[in-house]
Amino acid sequence: MTTPWSDRVGPDHALPEHPRPQLFRPRWRTLNGPWDYVGVPAGEREGPHRGERILVPYPPESALSGIGRADERMWYRRTVDVPDRWRRERVLLHFGAVDQIATVWVNNQFLARHEGGYTAFSVDITDVLRDTDEQEILVRADDEGNRGTFPVGKQADRPGGILYTGCSGIWQTVWLECVPAVHVTGLDLVPDLRGVDVVVHTDAGPGTGTPDGPDGADAPDDQDGQGGPDDREGPDEAAPPAPEVEVVVSEPDGGPVARTRGPAGRRLRLDVPGARLWSPDDPYLYDVTVRLHEADGRVVDEVTSYTGLRTVELVDDGHSRPRIALNGRITFLHTLLDQGYWPDGVYTAPTDEALRSDLERAKALGFNSVRKHVKVESARWYHWADRLGLLVWQDMPSLPVVLDNPPGPQPTPARRARERFESELAAMVGQLANAPSVVVWVVFNEGWGEYDTARVTGTVRDADPTRLVVAASGVNCCHSHPDTGAGDLYDDHTYVGPGTPEVRDARAVVDGEYGGIGLTLPGHVWPGEPVAYETVSDPERLTGRYVEIATAVRAAIREQGLSGAVYTQLTDVENEVNGLLTYDRRVVKVTAAVVAETNRAVLAAGGGHPEPGPDPETPG
Repeated sequence: MTTPWSDRVGPDHALPEHPRPQLFRPRWRTLNGPWDYVGVPAGEREGPHRGERILVPYPPESALSGIGRADERMWYRRTVDVPDRWRRERVLLHFGAVDQIATVWVNNQFLARHEGGYTAFSVDITDVLRDTDEQEILVRADDEGNRGTFPVGKQADRPGGILYTGCSGIWQTVWLECVPAVHVTGLDLVPDLRGVDVVVHTDAGPGTGTPDGPDGADAPDDQDGQGGPDDREGPDEAAPPAPEVEVVVSEPDGGPVARTRGPAGRRLRLDVPGARLWSPDDPYLYDVTVRLHEADGRVVDEVTSYTGLRTVELVDDGHSRPRIALNGRITFLHTLLDQGYWPDGVYTAPTDEALRSDLERAKALGFNSVRKHVKVESARWYHWADRLGLLVWQDMPSLPVVLDNPPGPQPTPARRARERFESELAAMVGQLANAPSVVVWVVFNEGWGEYDTARVTGTVRDADPTRLVVAASGVNCCHSHPDTGAGDLYDDHTYVGPGTPEVRDARAVVDGEYGGIGLTLPGHVWPGEPVAYETVSDPERLTGRYVEIATAVRAAIREQGLSGAVYTQLTDVENEVNGLLTYDRRVVKVTAAVVAETNRAVLAAGGGHPEPGPDPETPG
């Protein structure tokens, strides 16, 4: 099955855009494109295998990769020329995401081993570069699918129903970047209604960066990546004083509105006169420029970024009900469930235009929010959510779970699985913390791999007190994990629904999943038996059912003080046919104008201080 963008992908056009819009330098080079590839399927021994070519960054399971199968061990190789002028500084090799374990060699030198399939990592390759221009990069990816102890979300070795095709190996952009020896490694941007707090992180020189920071992969265990002590020596002397940084906040393509200087690693405050706030109605973003100065005042590094000024919190709605407020104003989060799957690319959108299109469709249908369901996207997806103005519920991908008998017994995951879950959860929160679109963290979903709910939720709250947290989405679905009272939002799942959860404590109430009305359109269906929570016969009836359900959502806002609701779902996904769009994105299955008008009425009902009373007339 193809999408409208499938034929735009090729060896010279494989997601060529800069992959990290919130920490941009001009000296970079994409390594997306053809790589040599050897794959070892599960159950086969390492040995002689036919060499192939794969199109990075599409996972080998995808049609776009040119492989079209799942392998358990994957070897990727390519050569690259590094410009001579780059050699006078530092050269970093970046990976957006590799599922599940990545081991990296450059010019036959082992450099890094990274665990976790959803988070970015980087490797400084400067010291192993050859004098000649041609450099050899070798990556081994190991992936046990949902047989292992890594978070996998809805990836399955045996897909079917609500579980889908797995994703292995490199599935986000690989790229090179040239940076000064002393350079900016990351930014912490914490906005509010008056301005932004900024912390600039730097690497004071080779060997002094933190192993898990933006410029370092996990510290290697040994030279073959199989475990053992790290024998590298640390710096011999105390760290030098923090370099000075200059931070400038500017209007987009305009002049500066705030400026400050101070030491790197310290919180710097920038107040913005006449601050224009970020919201779905006005997704206004300020440019941020950071310059790193030597002691003599010379600028040694400069990066550009952006931020949106906004806050999210709970407030009383005047009827003793906690409600979600954006920028101090009660705002209903009218949300689409977004699984982030593609028929041609599996976990990887075929093009940046395709990535953007999904969010544009959600916005055009009248939603102000999307729930990124048990998957972490590339940085450019959040960039487009920031630019287009969509609020994001960000799920942590779930650990593997047996769903044959839901809710079923849900034993505590193995110790190694818990360690990996919490490590990747912390990395995800840190990696996405600067995106103004992200307003809700979702820790667990329907009890899948759930354990120590209150404690793990507390770690997210401690790491990021500026956003709302769902401890357990669909807590009503899982009897083996009763509600702990943790988090900011009580989250009910009801199909077809919507659910009508009652305010029971200081948490706002949301309907984290409802809907799921299915429609099968011949010629746009994935092979296999279609599944949905309810099926209808034609687009007119699907539109009508959507309007009926949306009317019930409005009633729940009025009567229960509902603060958010997540409709399942944006697109069909493999055998699930309950999308508002087909899986190939070629057909909008509802009458878009009617759905958009209906959703505007829901948003209007969800703002301000709705008084209990009759529901207004249904639009359309």
